[in-house]
Amino acid sequence: MSAGVGGGRGSMSGHSLRARLSAHWPLLLVLALALIGMQRVLTEHWREGAALLGLATLVAAGLRVLLPPDRVGLLAIRGRTADALIYGGFGIAVLALALTITRGSLSVS
Repeated sequence: MSAGVGGGRGSMSGHSLRARLSAHWPLLLVLALALIGMQRVLTEHWREGAALLGLATLVAAGLRVLLPPDRVGLLAIRGRTADALIYGGFGIAVLALALTITRGSLSVS
């Protein structure tokens, strides 16, 4: 029997966990930062959480600019310039709002 498609577990090196993690680490890093930010927002530390969400998108912009196309993974949606401008613009806007809004809270009382 040949080890073709569906040959057996681990027979295709491109589908190993290590290969998938190395291909998608940029997205996993951005998602980890965003999840930490969301956790901070949900525990009523909304300014810290919003700042982390803005930072996550700035990290995405930086990774999109610095990494070659074959290493950027799922952060590549459009062209490199468009992705970097959109991620960066959104990150700066969210970070600026988080750092400049000093009054108010998420809790309704």
